[in-house]
Amino acid sequence: MEMQFSTSTGAPPVTVGRRRVGNVVVSIADMKTSDCPDDLVVTYALGSCLGVAIYDHVVKVGGMMHCMLPLGRVDPQKAESNPPMFVDTGIPLLFNEVYRLGAQKNRLIVKVAGCSQLLDDKKLFEIGQRNYTVLRKILWKNNILISGEHIGGSFSRTLFLDMATGEVIVRIKDQEITL
Repeated sequence: MEMQFSTSTGAPPVTVGRRRVGNVVVSIADMKTSDCPDDLVVTYALGSCLGVAIYDHVVKVGGMMHCMLPLGRVDPQKAESNPPMFVDTGIPLLFNEVYRLGAQKNRLIVKVAGCSQLLDDKKLFEIGQRNYTVLRKILWKNNILISGEHIGGSFSRTLFLDMATGEVIVRIKDQEITL
């Protein structure tokens, strides 16, 4: 049963493909969902970008998104052709795709990483903070809580989602942190 996820943009649904390297599903500035317990979903180079991992432990369905910018209205054509590029158009798409695979909202675990402040020492753009703020607003409007996060700082992260267990790991240089 597909559950609608509300958004203010009205972006149309899109078909989302997968890029695989063995059982690793690679996601860079896009979105990947999976119902295969052998998959490890990963996104690299989360600087000011936002990484969101969601997982339903009962049906072992989940997904990950790597969003670059907070609002699709800065480039409506890109927001329509590549909704995952933007937080406001990508997050509803991610949730609707895992619902389509059998996940239920009340069982979803949401974990986020990224939103660093890189190359913006004067805090002129604050892309990371704005990405996080838009995410929190969308989740709040939909009664969804974040259960783990590793946000901010001035470094890049890699985010992993193990589809067999739902474990989410953040890698920073040689350090790994379980969310």
